[in-house]
Amino acid sequence: MNVRKRTGRIIYSVLAFIFLLCITVQIFLAGMAIFISPVHWMRHMTFIHLFGFNIPLFMLLFAFVGAMPRWAYWSVLSYFVSIFAMYFTGNMAPQLPWIAALHPVIATVLLIIALLVVIKSLKSINGKGER
Repeated sequence: MNVRKRTGRIIYSVLAFIFLLCITVQIFLAGMAIFISPVHWMRHMTFIHLFGFNIPLFMLLFAFVGAMPRWAYWSVLSYFVSIFAMYFTGNMAPQLPWIAALHPVIATVLLIIALLVVIKSLKSINGKGER
């Protein structure tokens, strides 16, 4: 594997790990808002804007640089779809509360996907996990 591909894959893996950490912090902030004080909702709502679409966009760029396998692109697409679904469900509480109730379920799915992407991307650095 050449230097460009390896560097792209390393950066992709680092971004995947940062995204996983951000999702974890986001869930923690929601827990703080529920169990400690509602003032933490503003932090929860603001924090997503810092990473929600930005990190996956850079991951997409470095997936190209690292000539990542298809799963990497599908993972980024799943991030975009999940984040959009999170915005949608988070804003639907007044109109359709049962759809808003899916918000934490989607967050859990997103956390699991992010963890799997980190594991798989680390394997891809050495050329493993190509499928």
